[in-house]
This record gives sequence, C-alpha cells and structure tokens, in this order.
Amino acid sequence: MLRLLLVVMFVNLFACKNILAIDATLEIVKTSSKIPFITIEHISSNKEYGNKVFAHLDADLRVSSHFQVEKGDEVKDSKPDFQSYKNRKIDLIARVSVRKKDNGLVATLQLYDVNTSSRVLERQYGEEQIIRYPFLAHNMANDINTYIKAPNIDWMKQFVVFAKYTTSGNSDIVLADYTLSFQQTIVKGGLNIFPKWGNEQKNVLYYTKYLDNKPTIVRHDLRTNTIEGVISSDGMAVVSDVSRDGSKLLLSLTPAGSAADVYLYDVKGKSLDKLTNFSGIDVGGKFINNEQEVVFVSDRLGYPNIFSTSIKGGAVEQVVFHGRNNSAVSAFDKRVVYSSRETNNEFGLNTFNLYLIATNSEFIRRLTTEGSNQMPTFSKDGNNIMFIKHTPTQSALGIIRLDYNKSYLFPLPNVKIQSYDW
Repeated sequence: MLRLLLVVMFVNLFACKNILAIDATLEIVKTSSKIPFITIEHISSNKEYGNKVFAHLDADLRVSSHFQVEKGDEVKDSKPDFQSYKNRKIDLIARVSVRKKDNGLVATLQLYDVNTSSRVLERQYGEEQIIRYPFLAHNMANDINTYIKAPNIDWMKQFVVFAKYTTSGNSDIVLADYTLSFQQTIVKGGLNIFPKWGNEQKNVLYYTKYLDNKPTIVRHDLRTNTIEGVISSDGMAVVSDVSRDGSKLLLSLTPAGSAADVYLYDVKGKSLDKLTNFSGIDVGGKFINNEQEVVFVSDRLGYPNIFSTSIKGGAVEQVVFHGRNNSAVSAFDKRVVYSSRETNNEFGLNTFNLYLIATNSEFIRRLTTEGSNQMPTFSKDGNNIMFIKHTPTQSALGIIRLDYNKSYLFPLPNVKIQSYDW
C-alpha cells in the first residue's frame, strides 16, 4: 500500500505543477528573406460565425510565423482594386465568407496575389457541425501557406485530445483543435486519463480507465466506437508513447509487488518486454533515435531526472546533467525537451522551465523564462512543442514554434487538464 501511495505521489509530481514574450535563446531558422504581407477581409454573410472564422484565420496566419498580417474591413464580393493594395505594399488578399447550411457551416476563401493582379485560389470548406468552425480557418490557413510554399503547418488541422477533471474521481476525454476553441467530449463516466493517439490517422486512442478496481489501458477505435482492454496493472498503467507505425507501445506499469518500470508492448503479438529494472520509479518512456532507444524519467539519482536505454533493454545512461528535478520528457528523433523545477516554494506556485537538448551534441536551450511550464510534447513533425503553462492568474495551453523564436498561449478558463496528446 505504501509503494502504491508513493507511485501515485510520484506520478502526480510528474504531471502537475496576449502572446508570450520571445525567448532570445532560441535559434531562428528561416529560409525566406521576405515575409509576405497579407490582408484578411470579410465578405458580408453570416455575421456570428463569419466573424469567428475571420478571427481564427487571422490568428492562424500569425501563429504560422510565415506572414505579416493585417486585419482588413468588411468588403463587397467584387474584384479588388489591385493598385490600391500595391500602394500599401500588400502582397496577398484573403477574402472570407461563411454561411449556415443545415446544421453546419460552409466557408469560402478567395485568395488574390496582388503582385500578379490575379485570383490564385478559390475554395469552399464545409463542417457538418457548427461547433467545429475553427477547422474552417485552420484549413484556409494551410491552403494559403501552401500557396507561398512555406514550411508545412498541417499540425493546425489536427485534433488535440486531452483528459480533463470534472468532479472528484471523474474525468472526461475531449477532442479539441489546437486553440481549444472547439471542444467535444468523446469519453465520459468514471476516471479516464492519459489519452494517447494510437496512429497517425488519429482514429485510434489509448487511455487508462479503472476496471475491477485496477488501472487498465484500453484501446478505443473511434471509427467503430469499440473499446477493448489491453493490459492492467496494480499501481500504474499508462501508454507514454506509440511508434510511428502504431505497432509498438511504451508503457509505464506497476505489477503486483514491483516498482514502476518501462515496458515495450507489441500490439499485434500482444507481447510485453521489460526495458528497465530498478527498485525505484522508471516512467514516461519516449522513443528516440529512430525508435532504437528510449528516454524516460527515473528517480535513481534520488530525484527525478532523464535517462535512456536501448529498445532491447540493458545499460542505462544519464541524458540530462542540468537541474535537480526534471520530471517530464518528450522526444523527437535526437532531440529531447524536458521540464525542470527551478524553485522550491512550499506554499506558492513553483517555477518550471522547459529545456531543449540534442542527444548527439552538447546543445542546450532554455525555451521558457517564467511561470510553471509543464507536460512538454513535440508535434508529429518535431517543429513545435506544446505545453501547459500555469501562472498565479491563469493556466494556458502553449505552443512553441521552434524554428521561429516565438511562443503563443491559449487560455484555459475553467479547464483542468490532466494530460493530453496532439
């Protein structure tokens, strides 16, 4: 019972505790010498959702870091006077209109290239549910971004999934867009925690439920809405990472009479291999180095820190040599981001900052400067990091654009996120 209590306390430690100012320690990586100037205009139509889509498109283009954005006026659906835009040094015009259709929305984007005095794109976008209106803007932003041949921002169109606490002992799993403006509960009833996408298509989801008084990892097929149990454990059962092809899982398990360790699970063969073997706590495994190694959090130094081992198990190596409370980790290829506690305030909010390192060099960069920054997670392309930021006044979902020296925050009013994936 004492070991179970210690494991729960340790896991809670790992999981818990305007635009953010630019962090100058990040490197700027840009291939274009000139960022195009775009103005966004709204063609009069459905006011309520037209204004919302308009505002989201404005924000998406700014977050992309590939445009200088001007929020224009409401205009009529007519050919623009290109010379007037040229006089203002504008390169692109995006005109947006939105109308209701049945229970959903249809949006139209007209994109004009001022330098060629021509319309270069006209496209319609539909959402069958009105609540999914942010994705109309996210798709528009992607198409505009593709036109200028800027680096990919497909991640804007993808679902975020998170578990949020509702009442004592209960939590729901929610689908959202990256700004959290769209939210739709997909799992409710009981304690549903640690959601993790099971494939690149994001139609399979793993999460932890309590079944027969044991934490149990379940596999939820969102296409058929079928749920099957994967594995149970006495004190802890969490999917911490999924291989790119979805065939292998990294699990944190606490079998009866044992400590928490990292395991490799083969989805097809349903076989389980133990990768770590320590009397303390090893959790939160993430694939790294082309999925040939695993990084994880361990207290084998007497405090939580980041270590690595081969996908076949064996020798364990220390990865991080900075900080004395590094309690969360994410990885992409040879890069590792971790959360490090930097204050020891018994009664107030402690400072946790995020750091980025490379396993094949001495590279280290601090990504945040203030507040409690936790749960870092790389995007699927490795170019962005999502995290949760707590301050004395609010909590927010943050996105760091690694190549552009910029971070953005999206407030979380009345939402207490337990964990998430994107």
